[in-house]
Amino acid sequence: MTILFLFVALFALMLIGVPIAISLGLAGSLTILLFSQDSVSGLAIKLFETSEHYTLLAIPFFLLAGAFMTTGGVARRLIDFANTSVGHIRGGLAIGSVMACMLFAALSGSSPATVAAVGSIAIAGMVRSGYPQAFGAGIICNAGTLGILIPPSIVMVVFAAATETSVGKLFMAGVVPGLLLGLILMVAIYIVAVKKNLPALPQATFRQWLSSGRKALWGLLLMVIILGGIYSGMFTPTEAAAVSAVYAGFIAIFVYKDMTIRQCPGVLLDAGKLTIMLMFIIANAMLFAHVLTTEQIPQEIAAWVTSLGLSPWMFLLIMNVVLLIAGNFMEPSAIILILAPILFPIATQLGIDPIHLGIIMVVNMEIGLITPPVGLNLFVTSAVTGMPLSAVIKAAAPWLMLLLGFLMVITYVPAVSLWLPNYLGMP
Repeated sequence: MTILFLFVALFALMLIGVPIAISLGLAGSLTILLFSQDSVSGLAIKLFETSEHYTLLAIPFFLLAGAFMTTGGVARRLIDFANTSVGHIRGGLAIGSVMACMLFAALSGSSPATVAAVGSIAIAGMVRSGYPQAFGAGIICNAGTLGILIPPSIVMVVFAAATETSVGKLFMAGVVPGLLLGLILMVAIYIVAVKKNLPALPQATFRQWLSSGRKALWGLLLMVIILGGIYSGMFTPTEAAAVSAVYAGFIAIFVYKDMTIRQCPGVLLDAGKLTIMLMFIIANAMLFAHVLTTEQIPQEIAAWVTSLGLSPWMFLLIMNVVLLIAGNFMEPSAIILILAPILFPIATQLGIDPIHLGIIMVVNMEIGLITPPVGLNLFVTSAVTGMPLSAVIKAAAPWLMLLLGFLMVITYVPAVSLWLPNYLGMP
């Protein structure tokens, strides 16, 4: 009865237009009030306790670092460096844009931030060079999803908090899949560019490449600081996020000097708004997940699924379908927090590695970011380019097929995700 009421309340609230975060919180709260012995004051305490995860502190810091990077012109320098590196190849501007997305993803941890920062510069540059606007928009919309796959990733932090897995190991597991997806997109772009005879930039001299690399160096060093600090044991992922925010602010103001100290309050306010929005969703989603856990719902579902005799590959296929459908309607962090507690015990019983499960879920969330009606990357790309949302969806659709194929590889070839953390012997 409890599980039925919980999900009926959730979907009823969503159907009448209540925002997803409030729907999650209300459904969980009503279930506790009607079926639990807790008082109203106890409900407030539970809402606070569910979001009291040290790991989640990384989120506001990564968002602040991304805000400094976006405002401080780091994205422009990364794009220049990418273009001098690969711009001379047929379709080089588009390939360089994917490379820039990969580099910025390793700084921001956010997919929409990657699309906004790189897309606002790269798409206009491609159009000026003779690329169709739809072509550029489709590429950036899809390549921007690397923001949650290449570490550091806010979605990975949320998964780690929901399942008590290692953030560091998840980060390292995302490196090879992130590089592989970037390479797949680059190869596909080159093939299309050759067929459509898209333009290429004049080959940059070694001095020009060195100059662009020197200008982008301070931004690139942030990747070394974050990942090097985590894996050397110098600091935890949460501390790395704080270090990255301080470092990003320092280079934006005192090294690149693209920002003044007077602009800092505005950047802090923007990052604060994003943090409040995301943490509000997370707090309500974790309350919902708390109800699931206390009512032993994941364990009951796990026992039921196990009794069906499903093999691991069948379970993974069904899981992908469920996640892809959920990605059409919900924000990635909310999906992770609701479904991870349900899927995690089932996957564990079937012998699926928790880190592998995390990467599969992240790749599904990538696809959700570019599928209507709630795909965040679609809205950000539309805002950046001024294109109608329907035109952005049409432009992104061909590249979506690549991501679906990539999802199958990640799902059924665990070594792609697990080789690097296992090779490094990470606990």
